[in-house]
Amino acid sequence: MKKPLFAPLILAFSVLLILVLIPNKWIEKLIPHDRVSQAATELNPFMFQGKYVQSKMLENQHFLPIFGSSELARLDRFHPANYFQVNKEGVTPFLVGRGGTESLIHFLNLAEHKDQLRGKKLVFVLSPQWFQPGGADESHFAPNFSSLQGYDFAFNNEINPVMKKKAIKRLLKFKAVSADPMLTALYDAEISNDPFAKRKAQVIKPFALMYRNLLVKKDLYYTLAGGLHRHRDISTKVKAKSWNQLEQLADQLGQKESRTNKFMIIDSQYRKLEKRIPELQNTKEGATYGRSVEYQDFQLILDLLHESGAKALFISVPVNGKWYDYVGFPKEGRKAYYTRIRQQIQKSGFSVADFSNHEYDPYFMKDTIHIGWKGWVYTDKAIEDFYEGKYKKSVSAMVKPQKNMVYTTRDAEF
Repeated sequence: MKKPLFAPLILAFSVLLILVLIPNKWIEKLIPHDRVSQAATELNPFMFQGKYVQSKMLENQHFLPIFGSSELARLDRFHPANYFQVNKEGVTPFLVGRGGTESLIHFLNLAEHKDQLRGKKLVFVLSPQWFQPGGADESHFAPNFSSLQGYDFAFNNEINPVMKKKAIKRLLKFKAVSADPMLTALYDAEISNDPFAKRKAQVIKPFALMYRNLLVKKDLYYTLAGGLHRHRDISTKVKAKSWNQLEQLADQLGQKESRTNKFMIIDSQYRKLEKRIPELQNTKEGATYGRSVEYQDFQLILDLLHESGAKALFISVPVNGKWYDYVGFPKEGRKAYYTRIRQQIQKSGFSVADFSNHEYDPYFMKDTIHIGWKGWVYTDKAIEDFYEGKYKKSVSAMVKPQKNMVYTTRDAEF
């Protein structure tokens, strides 16, 4: 006797139903205890877009969250993930970000964990390239948008209502959000006085909650299954070195790895650009990072961190001065960004390690836009002082590599 053709469908549905009905606490008990440590340097987008791993990370005072974008993937011996692993036992940087994770994405992520941020020390690495006139575009926003974080934000009643409305108005400009009819309905009800929009959201709310719960369970199953498990080579060449020695090592490695060009760009990256170099000259005339909608998005982060009571250090990364001069990007357009971002952070009461005077510092940048080599040494020093509560003292007790570093803060002593 032949089995019914629909038997596999019934079996699949039964398995799915069982997986959905299993209590979340049971799944959590099965997740390995070292899963958070594994995720610390994996730069796994599923972790960024999830909830469980970051929640557990924020519970542990040994983890230091470092938020940023594509520069976090430029792992080398001077990178904070390596430096702190071999020099500071008990301090583990937890990297959050990849290319395209700009202000709005980070805001949604932080809003997800607002109740865990009070007194928490964290670091933000800022890229001038975020501050294009139009801010984040769809091609960068969509791959990094988290539906789970988006739905949790809709149901989050702990967020300041004014801040929430500002964020929703921006989020609805992206197709990754506006193309979701349930999420759009929830968001519309938050920012509209239309009774119909309010009633529509009430009808949709139970279904949206069910979907949100499914996304939570999906996150737990993914965490249980494991992440990327990338093997990261650890270099001990930066162990027990003074800051002067680290700067010298960074100079030596930078010189060795960028021999082919006058821009001091790492050779592997320069080879990708080499054929296009002539056509790129003076293509950025008249450009500026001083005017951008991204400043409004970034202010959402500052407001959220201030309201939550977090303690944050912002790293203001420069551009590669020689390269930017070559492509004709005006110095005024760069300076406008450095000044505006520093003042914006200060006004919100946070600390900023301002490296804007290192545009022409050899081997401070690894390529045209990403920090590297010596830049990471300076960043490590700023992070270490911040973490150890010596940040203000480092202004007057600066060692040689930091003689040009500018620290500003309106915070009390950490």
